[in-house]
Amino acid sequence: MRIGIAISRASSVEPTWTTAHIIQQAAERGHALRLIEPWDFEIDGEGSVVARAWSIGPGTHTREAICRGLRSRSTGRCYVDAAGLDLLLLRINPVDHAVMAFAQLIEALGVTVLSRPATLLKTSHKAYLATLSDVRRPRTMVSRSPGALRIFAESLGRRASVVVKPARSSGGRGVRWIRDLRSQALEDAVLDSRRRGDGYVVVQEYLPEAEAGEKRLVWLDGELLGAYLRRRAPGEFRHNLGRGGMPEPATLDASDRAIARELSPHLERDGVWLAGIDVIGGRAVEVNTLNPGGIHLIQHFTGRDVTSQMIQCLERRVIEGATPISEAGTERQTLEQR
Repeated sequence: MRIGIAISRASSVEPTWTTAHIIQQAAERGHALRLIEPWDFEIDGEGSVVARAWSIGPGTHTREAICRGLRSRSTGRCYVDAAGLDLLLLRINPVDHAVMAFAQLIEALGVTVLSRPATLLKTSHKAYLATLSDVRRPRTMVSRSPGALRIFAESLGRRASVVVKPARSSGGRGVRWIRDLRSQALEDAVLDSRRRGDGYVVVQEYLPEAEAGEKRLVWLDGELLGAYLRRRAPGEFRHNLGRGGMPEPATLDASDRAIARELSPHLERDGVWLAGIDVIGGRAVEVNTLNPGGIHLIQHFTGRDVTSQMIQCLERRVIEGATPISEAGTERQTLEQR
């Protein structure tokens, strides 16, 4: 297959990233990879969707060598006719609406796009989980109204505390824990969150079980690949690894599988192929579909090669797709190294 991967920035890809695992494993299985950055899509003079791309051919590559080539910009470059791709993976974070627009055009050509751009726009917003009343989760409200959010927060009880976060964000950015609902801190947190993302704000019941950590479940096409635990850093309430959180081994338990059973029909119906489900105290607090990671931690802690399962899933998705693998597209002359 010829696999395109839309990535936020090629030079930032690290060997531990799930994207690097996908590239390395796909190349080893004989696929050609074309990595496309957001500014490299074009509509040419004939109306075709094309892109400049970093080119990684089939064969054995180490993840370190792949990332070193991208970082030094020594990896080969070529033009890609999007109609000649068999698959386009969207590994973009945060949401880039221009990339989503081009991805929709490419999808219309019959190319398999995962996850579908309409899917990502819908499911990457934190309002998505809040609508799933049949999934065990904390009590949550999503709104732009500080007054409505305060009324909701106070309805949780005098001793309750809440987490306030932008409805479209990641990495723990702009997330606050408000312990005293009677204080001005709640309004301040809501107004700060409104200035981030798209202006919508999530107020979510704080779960005391967060003291014991947050579990990340990795979900692939209806199946749980594994899990790991994230423990918060000293003096920090967020569990994000980028905020100093520490990963630990974790096993899947009955409540994890119950959450997956409840979420899977929604994720499958909405066309998601890969998701990271964050769980605290047996309840899902977030569903990450935009650019979920953590594969390297599951492989490190379990010794299982779960990346191969991901590539086999992608191969199956293309084979089972309504449009057969295209041979219509071509790649144009190699670009001079930039």
